[in-house]
Amino acid sequence: MSNPAPGFAAHPDHAISLHPSTDLVRVSLYGAPVAESRRSIMVCETGYPDVHYLPREDVDIGRLAASDRTTYCPFKGTATYWTVTVPDGNADAAAWSYEIPFDEVTRLKGYIAFYADRVDVEISAAD
Repeated sequence: MSNPAPGFAAHPDHAISLHPSTDLVRVSLYGAPVAESRRSIMVCETGYPDVHYLPREDVDIGRLAASDRTTYCPFKGTATYWTVTVPDGNADAAAWSYEIPFDEVTRLKGYIAFYADRVDVEISAAD
């Protein structure tokens, strides 16, 4: 591995699993659509609620603006945050992505997740 996550050596019981999902995931803010996908990756991580990451192609990137905020996760890498903007307002740092994820979660590259308490996230189970 060329970019291994250091967190797993220090916390071997910590687990992250990535699962392709065909659930319909819709993201909106003040009723304005931001993203819609049936091609998400559901991330299940020890100590956190499951989160759907959506492919960038399924997100209206024009509604996202890069934030100055970043955080570091020893299991996934450095997160870049995005402010979601629609005509009726915005939600600061409401989305995040891992532009250079660690090897163990490299599939997250090119995917964006949203905070369900900052935007509206609707998930409908696949048929």
